[in-house]
Amino acid sequence: MIRTITIGSCISVQGQFEGELGDGRIAVRVGQQTYQGKPVAQKAA
Repeated sequence: MIRTITIGSCISVQGQFEGELGDGRIAVRVGQQTYQGKPVAQKAA
């Protein structure tokens, strides 16, 4: 599943969902890199 996170105040990263962290953040993978940040709220379709 593709997820979007925010890192800092203005950087967004979209990648393959890796897992949830204990502090409310999630991890996503982009290529060989893994990024951690706050998930962007999903809108209902």
